[in-house]
Amino acid sequence: MTPEFVTSIGRQTIEVILIISAPVLIVGMVVGLAVSIFQAVTQIQEMTLTFVPKIIAVFLVLLALSGWIMQKMIAFTTEIFTNIPNYIR
Repeated sequence: MTPEFVTSIGRQTIEVILIISAPVLIVGMVVGLAVSIFQAVTQIQEMTLTFVPKIIAVFLVLLALSGWIMQKMIAFTTEIFTNIPNYIR
């Protein structure tokens, strides 16, 4: 197992992590920005107003994309496990 090979596996892992987490993070960021704009316009500085909408939005995105996320994770894990004999060489 060469250092380049290990780096390649690490790169693939990071790519899968970014692909899986990007939709959730983007929705959280957009909702947070919308709430911040709403707070600035109305001058409401309630702390729960910043967290509750983001938590709900992230939960709904995770619920909606759970099948896709599992599919990506299972495909990556299956690829890693099926190539274990090639990794040993």
